[in-house]
Order: sequence, then structure tokens, then C-alpha cells
Amino acid sequence: MDPISAIGVISGTSMDGIDVALLRTDGLAVVEAGPGRTYDYAPDLRAELLALIADPERCATDPLDALDDAVSEAHAGAVTQFIKDFAIDRGIVKLVGIHGQTILHRPERRFTRQLGRGDRIAKTLGIDVIYHFRHADVAAGGEGAPFASLYHQALAAGLDYPVMVLNLGGVGNVTYIDGSDILAFDTGPASALLDDFVKRRRGLAYDANGALAGSGTADQALVARLMQHPYFARPAPKSLDRNDFHAWAQAVDGLSDADGAATFAEFTCASVAAARAQVPKAVKRWLVTGGGRHNATFMRRLADILAVPVEPVEAVGWHGDFIEAECFAYLAVRSQAGLPLSVPGTTGVPHPMTGGELCRA
Repeated sequence: MDPISAIGVISGTSMDGIDVALLRTDGLAVVEAGPGRTYDYAPDLRAELLALIADPERCATDPLDALDDAVSEAHAGAVTQFIKDFAIDRGIVKLVGIHGQTILHRPERRFTRQLGRGDRIAKTLGIDVIYHFRHADVAAGGEGAPFASLYHQALAAGLDYPVMVLNLGGVGNVTYIDGSDILAFDTGPASALLDDFVKRRRGLAYDANGALAGSGTADQALVARLMQHPYFARPAPKSLDRNDFHAWAQAVDGLSDADGAATFAEFTCASVAAARAQVPKAVKRWLVTGGGRHNATFMRRLADILAVPVEPVEAVGWHGDFIEAECFAYLAVRSQAGLPLSVPGTTGVPHPMTGGELCRA
């Protein structure tokens, strides 16, 4: 298959914006990343989404038509603005991969839900759209996450193996790559617990640069108790919903703002370090993507604990803010070509699994 240009779009579990990126790829080894940009949700829409995910029953059962339409409009608007901002010839864009906004992920129930209507977005843009990337995997008994792993593997071609790609979003996940061998899984909470904590205590969206966490002292006994969560004993592949640790948010209520932030940051780093026991070989290097790589406290503590190089993915020339958006452009091309989007080592699916639904413009 000849390379084509596709646009990928995702809003992650942190809901801090809609990431859009251009990629030229054949869905295999040819990967030429173009520009990327993040477009903010309207504040009232973001607030409504954050309130929604705190109510899993509503996420699972309510039609949510108005909110689904609003998310669709926001995603279509972000792509339209992206094309304008970078003066992209609309005619070269053959596909748009829309991940949508995850509101509930329960693979043990064979259920995952992302808002964003592919048909509506395709009609608005006048470009074919592929969406519902995770659904076939989950329906077949896979975890449906992490889903960027095959793209990580394509990007990592030629690096010194084995290497670990760590994504620090709302939830943390890793991709272990050793040539053709690949294993992926969610590690535990990343920015979600810390973000929610500083929002509750200080009314801030996040702990900028990890400054608050870096000014405090972690309660190591509490971190050890948090690490007793049964998730950490499960074998990989495995995945989480953003709010799977929500009930544990009150654990730091007796601590100061700084010490509470430091404790949740340490918990994130300890859960990442625990991932080493799940992979077959010691890795030579950790490459960090996602918003958490901007958290200096995360990065410093991970380097201390892991005792091998821990670097942002920019160290190898990748676009750390837009890897996930690029990924869904990559997976859209793979979907159109009938290639697998996930394999047993990435999601635990029984066999390599195609997926995605095509909506014609």
C-alpha cells in the first residue's frame, strides 16, 4: 500500500484538549509525522464531561445525545481549524481517525464507550472518517487498551532494544519493545489522581511542572498501602479506566497540599517502576510521552528509581505532545487496509484484531 496522508484526533483521559496531528504513512513502516496542535474544549463542555465521568452508571446507560453531538462538533471544529492553521490542502487528506472522548472503559464487561459520532464528523468535514477503534478488541475479550503500542513499535524501529515507551496521561501505560516482541499494559494512575487532588485543594487544573509535588514529602507508608491495590498483582496485558483509583483519592486527606501531591506523585512513580516485573528483559532506556513528561517531579523520581536513562521522546525525535493523535491516523490507515490494530501482547486479545468503523463523507 502506498503512503497516504491522514489526520488523527484524540482527547485523552485528562480532557485537557483535543489533539490533532497529520501523518503520512502506509500503516506499516513508513511514518512521516507532520504538524500537530491542541485545541481546548469549551470550559462548559469540559466541565460537563468531567462531571459525567464521575457517574459511571450514567456513562454506561444514558443516551447522551446532546453531549455526543457537542463532542462531535468540537472534534470536527478542531480538525477544520487545524487544516486552516497549517494551510493543509484538504484534498491530500484521505482519512481522519477519530478516537473520540472516552467516558467509560470496562473491558471485563466487554464494554467501552467513546463520545464522538463518526458519521456526523465525516459529513461536516467532507472527509472519510474511521472511529470506534477499540470496540472490536473489547468485544473479542481484549482489554481495548493500551492502543498506541503498534505505533510505538513502528516509531522505535532502529533503536537499541529492549526499550520501554511510557505514556503518562491521566492513566499511565507502557509498551515494551524488543524487535518484533511487544508487550503493553496500563501501569496505574499517572496524572489523574494528582490533577484531581490539586483541583480539589487549590482549584488548579494540574500541578504545573510538578512544583507542588516537588515541594512536599511523600508518605512512603501510604504509598506502600496504595501499591497493595489488586490491580498491580494482575498479569499483563491489563488496562484501567481513569477513575479506577478514584475511591483512593481520599487517602491523603490528612496531609498538607504539598505532601498530598508528593504522595500521589510517588504513587505514580512506584506503579511505573512495578511494570519492570511484568516484562521479560531489563530495558535499556525509557522514553516518556504524554503530558506527564513535563512534570519534573515525575521525571526526576523515575530516573532515580529506574536507574537507567529516562528521557522525553523528543530525545529520539518524536513529537511527544502528539504521538497519540498520530497513532489514530496510523491506525485509521491500518483499519482501511484490513491490518490488525491490536495483538495478543498489547491488549490480550485472542488473536491479531482488525477494527474501526468507516464513515464515508
